[in-house]
Amino acid sequence: MTPDEILKGLYDETLVGNGPAVLDLTHQALAMEMAPGNLLFDALIPALEEVGARFERGDFFVPEMLIAGRAMAGSMEVLRPLLADTGVETIGKFLMGTVKGDVHDIGKNLVNIMLEGAGFEVIDLGVQVAPEKFVAAIEEHQPDIVGFSAFLTTTMPMFKANINALEKAGMRDSVIVMVGGAPVTQEYADAVGADGYAADASATVKRAKALLSARRSQVPA
Repeated sequence: MTPDEILKGLYDETLVGNGPAVLDLTHQALAMEMAPGNLLFDALIPALEEVGARFERGDFFVPEMLIAGRAMAGSMEVLRPLLADTGVETIGKFLMGTVKGDVHDIGKNLVNIMLEGAGFEVIDLGVQVAPEKFVAAIEEHQPDIVGFSAFLTTTMPMFKANINALEKAGMRDSVIVMVGGAPVTQEYADAVGADGYAADASATVKRAKALLSARRSQVPA
């Protein structure tokens, strides 16, 4: 196969969620000494962007997004250390976790895949993440954005508890706060003082990029 055929294959197979084929093409590309960054930016990311576009149009649903994301995730396992070695720039660092009291992670995991596919470095703290753990992780990783996920209405108040913890630690202004989850609304996000809210994984990527761009444009060069 030619490099162009490999890139087209990666794009097409990611789009339909064919994980084994995506992994095989990734290994073929590396054997041909194709640059990891080219695989990411010329095939994998465009495929995930198309998945997001189809989801927004109603042509794809959550299962299609999940299998496409998992197909890409397999390739990223191989590419991630190589990308780090070649110094490929990520567009930003996103720290994510499901709030204390909540063990749901399917939505969070899908968001993580879409964010990584868009070029973010994602640090996933998992589920049942207490406010103090978010604070410690922000201090350690210095993310651009922190995401709080909640699936249960009973755990949504943890958004405010987490934001209060950031304020108490003196780091609220240093990080963008995004919230999301099935029961969450824009109105609730505004009420707890979050910077951003998104209804689904595709929207999260767009909102994260917009918030990051706005933040960086305000920072003097």
